Amino acid sequence: MDFKEMLKQRTDEVQKIVYEWLPQEAGHQKTIMESMNYSVTVGGKRLRPMLMQETYRLFGGTGKEIEPFMAAMEMMHSASLVHDDLPAMDNDRYRRGKHTTWVEYGEDMAVLAGDALMVFCFETALKAAGMTEHADRVLKAASILAEKSGIYGMIGGQTVDVELTNKPIPREKLDFIYALKTGALLEASMLIGAVLAGASKEEEEKIIRIAQDVGLAFQIQDDILDVTGDEKELGKPVLSDEKNHKTTYVTIKGLEKAKEDVKALSERAIRTLQELPYENAFLENLILMLVNRRK
Repeated sequence: MDFKEMLKQRTDEVQKIVYEWLPQEAGHQKTIMESMNYSVTVGGKRLRPMLMQETYRLFGGTGKEIEPFMAAMEMMHSASLVHDDLPAMDNDRYRRGKHTTWVEYGEDMAVLAGDALMVFCFETALKAAGMTEHADRVLKAASILAEKSGIYGMIGGQTVDVELTNKPIPREKLDFIYALKTGALLEASMLIGAVLAGASKEEEEKIIRIAQDVGLAFQIQDDILDVTGDEKELGKPVLSDEKNHKTTYVTIKGLEKAKEDVKALSERAIRTLQELPYENAFLENLILMLVNRRK
């Protein structure tokens, strides 16, 4: 089986796990469950839960306690997109070729759906405590998810990004936004996988370095695709950064330097991964695919 076939198989497996942990659409408040589930099932590559699972496997993890965390991570990521798309934020009507949550359910329900997903993700993640003898690892993993989602992670990066809307962004603040808004959940995904599998402190630190390089390369590649990508292939408008006068890695460094930096970051991530005394060829190929993707 080649990597593309394996990726399709793993994506289907991950998606099945995520869907199993979604709330049932029942009760007087079932509209919120419907809008939550719509937000998660509307599409996506399921990269974060996949990175989590493959890092867990890298360190010899074989249990089921990883699964609620995989679902929780996708819920948190989806919640951030629901809020990003709102008229008060990016005012996007389509995502992955389908109506965004606020268009489908209204702004009020979209706000509630994003809020609900952020809360329900922890309700889901903490169920892992009853699925393992290592409840201490579950607590540590939940703490990582909270920190990397909040004011010292994704929301912190989003805050600076929103404050600088339609303004030039200094390089140090752009680095901050990229590290937190995009990188934090990727870092959390890989670190949670390592923690739940019982990785050592030194191994955790290497995973953090890998994830930071992958996260930055991923975001730079996103900027590159906004300039060079195909709108039909991407499933979203191209040249939107230029139209919105948005400062990106490409506008600061130029297209060629951006491409060089993606290559350097991805190569460094793979070198660090290969320093570990374990092997996961699929994870290695997944990292390379992420930072060299065309959509």
